[in-house]
Amino acid sequence: MTYDPSFRRRTPLAVTLANEIACDGPMPVADYIQRCLWDSQAGYYATRDPLGQFGDFITAPEISQIFGELIGLWSAVVWRDVLGAPSAVTLAELGPGRGTLLRDALRATSSLSAFRQALRCHLVEASEPLIVLQRKALAQSGALLSWGPDLSGITAPAIVIANELFDALPIDQWIMTATGWRQRAVGVDEQGALCFTAITTAASIPAGFRAVPIGALAERIRSLDMINAIASLDPRGQVVALIIDYGHLASANGDTLQAVRGHAHEHPLTSPGEADLSAQVDFEALASAAKSAGLAVDGPITQSEFLSRLGIVERAHALMSANPALAGSIEVAVARLIAPEAMGSRFKVMGLRSSSLSPLPGIKT
Repeated sequence: MTYDPSFRRRTPLAVTLANEIACDGPMPVADYIQRCLWDSQAGYYATRDPLGQFGDFITAPEISQIFGELIGLWSAVVWRDVLGAPSAVTLAELGPGRGTLLRDALRATSSLSAFRQALRCHLVEASEPLIVLQRKALAQSGALLSWGPDLSGITAPAIVIANELFDALPIDQWIMTATGWRQRAVGVDEQGALCFTAITTAASIPAGFRAVPIGALAERIRSLDMINAIASLDPRGQVVALIIDYGHLASANGDTLQAVRGHAHEHPLTSPGEADLSAQVDFEALASAAKSAGLAVDGPITQSEFLSRLGIVERAHALMSANPALAGSIEVAVARLIAPEAMGSRFKVMGLRSSSLSPLPGIKT
């Protein structure tokens, strides 16, 4: 099914943004994304649960319980073999959705008494509707839980999990014109509908994006403060982070901004506040930022390779043997996670760690 790129829905936020732009001028793409996702009155994440079969998209933890189970067991191995089994460790998840990943991770590690006694869990979440769902999902977990809008107050040793977080961070875009690079922005056309335009900017353009044809687009995550926040936990040299997201290994030109509503793609300007907006993660830029912040980097590798190293096939066979009636659905779910034509190759896994720590299991080459 294709969508009409010229169609615009008059959502409440679309009306608000069009009025603001008409008065104040075009807003950079990153500002538009931020408002669409987090506007306090009409933002996509701020006002709803977007996940699952009846939402707009499904993340890996919602596809199969095995995903969260493997992440939990991986965290226990990291605690023991990389961090040296400290008496206290924080497992922090950034953007934990419904709490499904952490729920499955805690269930899988429930018999690892030493790890569970050391464990504290912190959920970094800004969406009140999702916090409600997280509390419900984790109510019987038996773990020590805390919530907050960021990593402030968390100290090392720490293991940070970020699954499908960086793709939702606002990106700045630039477009090459006959007069050089200009910042891409959202304006209004003669009918008052939202449209893409370009504005003059003093923003620094990455050197690799200079020799390109007219019309070429370049994009970068506006702020990598989250990487710096992870690095700031590092004074004791005991920080590990696992980043899983869809994106490309090397920096490249191109427009990757997309909108999804009702599990279908539409134009990013069609339904402000009522569609998920995301962009592919530039893992080369992410790794560069992490190294600049003093962290060591493992990977990235494909999600298929990572989950296979952790034993997803063996775990699936065990579940299928124990639940013959569900064998078909288990097989389909696992294939979706690791098949190259599904999430297996599109999603990448990268590890960050304090430079004094050994390479991370499952990611080291």
